[in-house]
Parts: sequence; C-alpha cells; structure tokens
Amino acid sequence: MSDRAAHILDEVRKYHLDVQNDRAFVPGVTEIWPSGAVLDENDRAALVEAALDMRIAAGKSSRKFETSFARRMKRRKAHLTNSGSSANLLAITALTSPQLGDRRLRPGDEVITVAAGFPTTVNPILQNGLVPVFVDIDLHTYNTTAERIEKAIGPRTRAIIVAHALGNPFEVAEVAQLAEEHGLLLIEDSCDAVGTTYKGQLVGTFGDLTTVSFYPAHHLTMGEGGCVLTSNLALARIVESLRDWGRDCWCEPGESDTCRKRFGYQMGTLPAGYDHKYIFSHVGYNLKATDLQAALGLTQLEKLDDFCAARRRNWRRLREGLADVPWLLLPEPTAGSDPSWFGFVITVDPDAPFHRSELVNFLESRKIGTRRLFAGNLTRHPAYADREFRVSGTLTNSDIVTDHTFWVGVYPGLTDEMLDYVISSVSEFVGSHR
Repeated sequence: MSDRAAHILDEVRKYHLDVQNDRAFVPGVTEIWPSGAVLDENDRAALVEAALDMRIAAGKSSRKFETSFARRMKRRKAHLTNSGSSANLLAITALTSPQLGDRRLRPGDEVITVAAGFPTTVNPILQNGLVPVFVDIDLHTYNTTAERIEKAIGPRTRAIIVAHALGNPFEVAEVAQLAEEHGLLLIEDSCDAVGTTYKGQLVGTFGDLTTVSFYPAHHLTMGEGGCVLTSNLALARIVESLRDWGRDCWCEPGESDTCRKRFGYQMGTLPAGYDHKYIFSHVGYNLKATDLQAALGLTQLEKLDDFCAARRRNWRRLREGLADVPWLLLPEPTAGSDPSWFGFVITVDPDAPFHRSELVNFLESRKIGTRRLFAGNLTRHPAYADREFRVSGTLTNSDIVTDHTFWVGVYPGLTDEMLDYVISSVSEFVGSHR
C-alpha cells in the first residue's frame, strides 16, 4: 500500500469516528431497531481501500472471503453470491443438475419445507418446477421437528430444505439421519443462524448444502450478499457453474487456461477445440458478488465471535426480564443447542385480554421496532394461491404464529438500557390489562 493510500485510510477511520452518532439513549425517542448492521472504522476503511484499488468485480477479496468463511463454517467450499435469496436459488437448482445422475431432482419431485418461514426458502422449489411439502412448527422453538418431517415423506419426496428459525436450530442431526435413511438431499438455510451449534456441532455442517445471508439484518453484513457452502466437491462445482452464467470453465475472472487445455475440449455437439471459457454445462445465472462487498465481509468476519456473544447475551437479558409476564409465550432453545440468536420471538396467548396488534402498536409508539415471524403461514399468501403444494398434517401452529406472534431485536447494536426499556414497556402494557 502506498503512503498516500495509507494516509487516506487513516483519514477515513478518523472521519468514521467523527461522524458517529453517540447521542445518549432517550426512551421513547431513540429508535430501537429489531435488527441492523454494526459497522466500525475498519469496516469503512475496508470499503474505501477496495474502492481505491478499483476492485469493482469479484476478485482477490472475494476469494479470500470464501476461503476464510468456509474454514470458519467447517466446510470445504464456499461460494459467495449477491444475496441469501440467490444462495437458496443456487442450492436448490444445484440439486436438479444432470451431473447428479439418478439423484437429481426433476419437475414434480417433492421438497419438504416449513410453512412458517421466509418465502425465499420456498420460492426456489417452485421456480425449479418442484413441489413444496409444508410441515408445521413447534410453538416453543418455532422450528419443525424430525417427527413432522418423517411423517411428510412420500413416494416423490427427494429433498428437505429448512431454515433454523431466528437462530434457533431445528433438530438437524435427526433430520440429517432421516435424509440418509431415505436417500434424501438436505439443505440447511442458516441465514439466521451463523455461529449456532446443535449437540456441539456447528449448524451448516449437517446437510449436503447450507446457505447464508449477509443482508444488514444478519450476523455479518456486506450490505447485500450471501453464500452457499458444502463439503461435497461435486456439488460445489455445480453451484459455481450455476452462479457463473452456467459455464463449464472454472477460471477466475481475468484468468485463462487454468486447466491447461482451454482449446482441448469437445462437449455437447460443439466442434472439437471450442473455447472452454464459452462452453456452458448448466442453465445458469450471474449471481456473483463484488470485491467491495467481500472486503467489508472480511472485516466483519473478524468480529463474528463478539457479535454472536452479544446476541446470546441480549437474548438472555430479554428472556430473564420477561419471564414472569403473563399471557406471553416466550421462546425456548431447542434441546441440546446453543443458538446464536437472530431475534427474540413472543407469542401472545390467544386467550389474553389483548391482541398481539395492540401490544405491537404500543411498542412501535415507543420507537421499539417489531417484526412478524416472516410470512407466518405461507400457504395463506396470494403468491401461492395458484401454486401446487402439499400439506402434511395440519398447520395449526403456523396459523397461530400468523395471528399472534412477533419478535424484537437482540442484535449487537442494542444496549442494556435499550433492552431494559423493551422489557419495562412490555411489562407496563401487559400490567395495564390485568
């Protein structure tokens, strides 16, 4: 780095500290967000450094992040994408690749998933001509169970994709065992659960593929961005091809002839010697991220342990502070887990003398941000009214979530003073209805 560039970055760090808003928290005036990015002077400097180098496409920072994040997540390969939603699209689409032979998913095959979740876990199933099979959740962990998934398996079931709800893991070891016994492929949507463990093992290491999001609400942020991870090198190669226009070549941008036989291939009905950089083995996309994003991701990754610790600490403070408040069903970690929490979820008892909406409106009036448990019951949304799907059992708890559930934040940007104000506000509202 030149002296001039180093000077610019020192000034950027000083600028960041100068413009930080360190005003004192004012209850009822200061916004308490349910989620958000926590960015420091090194994050700002990393973005500027990448800009100074004009690294405007995927490059060395992207490759470094993929290597570092794969190591952190205990997977052999990581492929950076432009969003977590794209990561899910790539993961599902990879399972339809002809290169998987008899294991590939074909139109009409079923994929088990959860009704009470985020739509981009489900949408790639439909986008690939597959049929989602919806299962219900438990109202304490907000996850489905291995028992529900086992009952949902039918003659056309070929795969499972489930998200770890708000950082709380589903029974992923048992589900992975079910998948192995029935010859099913398993995708873990870990977008909300980076750093979570189940039975001492990091989530994202149980399935054939796992996905992560780097949207500002998540554990690490690149602004936008996501990742697909796997230890299956054949699947990793398919994901890479699909992400990179569907091409068969694996040369990095700006490189040529990595395989040393660029003009030595004959594939499909193309003429022998056709340029491998322009041979396409999949119907793919361009879903890459940029080095600007990856540069930010690298500085964020250095803080992951602290971020996860803060999320756990904030969740415990809310759980202990609200433990004795009546008419509220509070969350429970899945047995045998140590969640890296995304949010603190609350279900108002349907028999309470107030409705969820009244409590939410009260909190919002005090500048306490709330969110729904994503889509609630997805089958009730207009987007899926004319789509083919199957429901296994009932979706009773998904309907309860749709009507009675919300969550508040635990992200690292929240202070004890803010969390205590959330606790006192919830307690005040409920106490006024006794």
